[in-house]
Amino acid sequence: MGGLKRLVLHERHEALGARFAPFAGWEMPLQYGGIVGEHEGVRERVGVFDVSHLARAWVEGPEAAALLRSVTTFDVTTLPVGKAHYSLYCNEAGGIEDDVFIYHLPGERWLVIHNAANADTDFERLRAVAGAAASEVTPETVMLAVQGPDAVALLSSVLGESFAALEARDCAELDWDGTPVLVARTGYTGEDGGECIVGADRAADLWDALTAGGASPAGLGARDTLRLEAALPLHGNDIDETTHPFEAGLGFAVSLDDEAPFTGREALAALKAEPRTRRLAHLKAQERGVLRSGYAVRSPGEDEAVASLTSGAFSPSLRIGIGMAYLPVQLASPGVALEVDVRGRALPVEVVRRPFYRKPRQ
Repeated sequence: MGGLKRLVLHERHEALGARFAPFAGWEMPLQYGGIVGEHEGVRERVGVFDVSHLARAWVEGPEAAALLRSVTTFDVTTLPVGKAHYSLYCNEAGGIEDDVFIYHLPGERWLVIHNAANADTDFERLRAVAGAAASEVTPETVMLAVQGPDAVALLSSVLGESFAALEARDCAELDWDGTPVLVARTGYTGEDGGECIVGADRAADLWDALTAGGASPAGLGARDTLRLEAALPLHGNDIDETTHPFEAGLGFAVSLDDEAPFTGREALAALKAEPRTRRLAHLKAQERGVLRSGYAVRSPGEDEAVASLTSGAFSPSLRIGIGMAYLPVQLASPGVALEVDVRGRALPVEVVRRPFYRKPRQ
């Protein structure tokens, strides 16, 4: 795979028999033993993903919060130390140019996680407003996501009980055997767990400790089916420059009640006030058949498509096809019956509430 970036832990993945695939300029493990098995391992126990392709950048100093606020939709100035929050970069028209996670650490330091496909553009965005206060640390760090019902217990056993004390969306820097590890109770699977950022020189040791403790390696294939079951949007598929936060169900990431300007504020205020014409809806197949991105969605018996799937897959947990699409608002309510064109076959689907999969109550 000439020209692709390789993960620091590439040899670890190779030794585990990973099947690699290109993704956003990286050579990434797609699967090890099988997507369904890895998916079920996360849902039932605990899995570990190498997500080091995600870009990591610091913005530091007394003006960091205000500088970040000028380019991001969420008012990060309200975010307490030790907390993380989902946010968006929008253009002047309100279109979503990327979705990000922002972490507030002690010492007036803020870590921003960008999607790999947008890494260069996103960092330039930060550097344009923050200058030398912004620094990218992707090459010298590794990011691991540990997810599943047993994830907190595993991370606590490896990193110490300080991890167990963290609540949802908390973040902290912990000492692990003399090495700082930035940890957060965040993830992209709908399961509990955490994400860890560690220096590249200790990454293999942390990976080995997590897998020795019971975490099953999982690749991009399982990560995608897990996030789709949790109805989490993927930038480039379900959200992009042609979609805005309110029709995508991401209004919680937009703060409009302060006076600070940010890119896209005026357009977003107008869009919020306007009636919706479409909404990102969630479709569940009523018969056997796999939904895929790009498949046409129609009203039963009609020839003209009302939408195209933005994401689609077979759900290992539900054992049925699921997908998402921007539907006209009159068709986007739960219970509405539609059809998806699956290679010439009209597959019946129903609009359902999000998420597709809910964890069993303990």
